[in-house]
Amino acid sequence: MLKELEQLIQNNKNPSPYVFDNYHGVRIPELRKIAKLIAKERRYDFFSEKHTCFEEFTIHAFAIGYLKEDINYCLKLVKEFIPYIDNWSVNDSLCQNMKFAKTYQQEVFNFLKEMKDSNNEWEIRVIAVTFLSHFLNDKYIDEVIDILDHLNRPTYMAKMGIAWAYATIMAKYPAKMYAYLPKSSLDDWTFNKSICKMRESFRVKDEDKQKVVNMRRKKN
Repeated sequence: MLKELEQLIQNNKNPSPYVFDNYHGVRIPELRKIAKLIAKERRYDFFSEKHTCFEEFTIHAFAIGYLKEDINYCLKLVKEFIPYIDNWSVNDSLCQNMKFAKTYQQEVFNFLKEMKDSNNEWEIRVIAVTFLSHFLNDKYIDEVIDILDHLNRPTYMAKMGIAWAYATIMAKYPAKMYAYLPKSSLDDWTFNKSICKMRESFRVKDEDKQKVVNMRRKKN
């Protein structure tokens, strides 16, 4: 275990309630500090070490995003890390913290497209959450909407990632979502969950929330 993390765990007198397996309750800002230190000092041996707790996996996810290295090396680390993801928090920490996606949009987008036929729940959620975090712009939005529509949806976590992505798109590109929704090929559960997430979002306008409620698919 990282010595910095071990010290935080020892000093954590009032840990948060149990959330994930091997969770010690160290707060996210503290984990980000360690991740930034790993990236700054190029302590890359950490990426190949066996992790034993939730906090180490989260640091790993954050640290990849803070790297200032060749994009191919960064994406290699992402690919190697995905098989170790087993919860939504680590997954989304990885996706949302990919700072290099802003500079290397096409490279990251191509990387995600290579996984679009996957049946792995975390690969699907990585695509969805990285899309909503870094690719909701005029250049990519049409392709993002189309890819999300055709992703496999093997599990709850994959479906929720897609629903969250569509809700975020509604907040930024409502006209495109209104054009898409009537022809969507999503299964009924994911479609209706997307509508639900739109209505829950504080970023979606009230008038759009009222419109989409009538678009929910009725159960047979």
